[in-house]
Amino acid sequence: MLDNQGFITIGKQQPTELAKLVRREAKPIIRFSDDELMKLTPGSVLVFDIECYMNFFYIAFKCPLTGKVVDFELSERSTINVMKLQFILWRFLIVGFNSNAYDMMMIRLCLEGLQPVELKGWSNQIINSDMRDWQTEQLINKEFGKKPFNINHIDLIEVCPLQASLKLYGGRLHSTRMQDLPFDHMSELKDAEKDEVIYYCANDLDVTILLFVNLKDQLELRCKLSEEHGIDLRSKSDAQIAEAVIKKEVERITGFAPQKPKIEYGKKFKFIPPEHLHFQTDYMKEKFNQILNMEFEINDKGTVVLEDLKEFDLVIGKTVYRMGKGGLHSKEKIASYRATDTMRIVDRDVESYYPRMILNSGLYPETMGCVFLDVFEVIVDRRLEAKHSGDKKTADSLKITINGTFGKLGSKYSTMYAPNLLIQVTVGGQLNLLMLIEMLELHGITVVSANTDGIVSLVEKHQEETFLNIITGWEHLTKLKTEETEYKALFSRDVNNYIAVKHDNSCKLKGTYSNPWADEKMAIFRFHKNPVHTICIEAVTKLITENIPIENTIVNCKDITKFIIVRNVKGGGEKNGIYLGKAVRWYYGAGERGAINYVASGNKVATSEGAVPLMDLPNELPNDLDYERYINIASEMLYDIGYYRRPEQIMFF
Repeated sequence: MLDNQGFITIGKQQPTELAKLVRREAKPIIRFSDDELMKLTPGSVLVFDIECYMNFFYIAFKCPLTGKVVDFELSERSTINVMKLQFILWRFLIVGFNSNAYDMMMIRLCLEGLQPVELKGWSNQIINSDMRDWQTEQLINKEFGKKPFNINHIDLIEVCPLQASLKLYGGRLHSTRMQDLPFDHMSELKDAEKDEVIYYCANDLDVTILLFVNLKDQLELRCKLSEEHGIDLRSKSDAQIAEAVIKKEVERITGFAPQKPKIEYGKKFKFIPPEHLHFQTDYMKEKFNQILNMEFEINDKGTVVLEDLKEFDLVIGKTVYRMGKGGLHSKEKIASYRATDTMRIVDRDVESYYPRMILNSGLYPETMGCVFLDVFEVIVDRRLEAKHSGDKKTADSLKITINGTFGKLGSKYSTMYAPNLLIQVTVGGQLNLLMLIEMLELHGITVVSANTDGIVSLVEKHQEETFLNIITGWEHLTKLKTEETEYKALFSRDVNNYIAVKHDNSCKLKGTYSNPWADEKMAIFRFHKNPVHTICIEAVTKLITENIPIENTIVNCKDITKFIIVRNVKGGGEKNGIYLGKAVRWYYGAGERGAINYVASGNKVATSEGAVPLMDLPNELPNDLDYERYINIASEMLYDIGYYRRPEQIMFF
């Protein structure tokens, strides 16, 4: 029988014996008529996806504007209209997810006339060998001959920040349904099962549309950059865009295309300090000399080994700082600060820190020469211009693009690969900040936090002039520029997880406490993390900024998406004999017992005790929400960030 989530339950079984999901309630599929398809404007977007089994090959396209589908099935019961498929590929803009590496290759093979069992063989080879798209293309060309296959096509997988599955991205964007493939990919399907897979594919199309809509700004920027530079950047990540643009500009100026450098495995080198870098205390001079004597080696993977710098700690004032590959971090735990009439909380961030260091130091990859600096500076200046003019979308995208350029210095696959420059920038950046921190602490100004490109200081009223003079002097020495943000309060679990309250009561939320679902300006960061009962974050910030009791915010909320938790479950999760999938969504139910378990091991999925699976979002708020649990979670957050102080335990013995 169907349960309230649209599953067929299969009774109590051991997790290792759990059957696959049998079916989900089917949503209607509305198909284009041939006449409607002909009338659709050329260049219209059609998202697409492919399903491949031993006896069933299926391609489906869906129009985001009309919601209608055109699909093709190759099986014992159906053949593919090749001319119609070619018409769609020629006439419309085709958008997929991971489609460069897989779907476009499978369509090419389908057009070669292969049957489902042959297509399945190729599908397994593509997936299991983890080949890059150009390698797959070479293999197909070798087998069938090189043929033109120029399709107006966008692959969203690299446009999405970071890397996640389509299902997990769907959960992060609150897709209506989260669903795994209903049958093992090596199965031979019965006709009814083929229909199940068709409905499953339809849901994947809806999720792809959701991604496409949420990436609108990023795609518009890519289209603009593509027109400017005459290369198709629509399917590239920010870092790939940076490399493609810089490479082409360098080639345009010099007449020579930069090539990937030869990797010198085992090569060792040291950090070379810039002239301005110096320290004043004996302690910091000794630490500085230790760093200068460190040797950094390129391992057999082409990456730089930072063993000597791993967990390298320093103490300045009352704060402990750790250097490392990811940048400088202070090691504070559960700290809270409130500004007063005589003391300010000041955050100073370095503007375009690593890019400016590259430009100021004249660092450039040998493969590109000094022309790289001219090209890179134009991109950096364009980002700052966009930022200062209030064009936040362009500024944020170009910021990631610029930072991607820095990341390419450490990628052995890049024409900009230069691991020695990577060390110059990362180590130099950390030492610059430590030099500033030492200056401030020597003049009695307390630095309470540092993180990659900025510091937070407590500045007393009588220290204002000294603070400004030190910052100005440091900027002059380093040729860098800082930006100031003032907080009226700072509540921190640690350096990467905090809530900083500005004087207008807006908040800077970091790490665990970030909530991009509450701010459209931060929408792109919804791709970065899983939603985890964001109502608790909202309740905490409203208490801190507006003094609204946390229980009021939680109990009065009518939006189920603020209560849900989304989690990636390796190998798949189940509860009570129902298979949920590899990406799982739930809320906490009052009186609900048991946890979600890993199918393979039977172990509990973290924090899932009392979870009610919610793979389909309901139209109404569930009536069994465990409000008390959410209130307790929010209360714990307040203790974790130091807003509340935990009572001290008295030891009697």
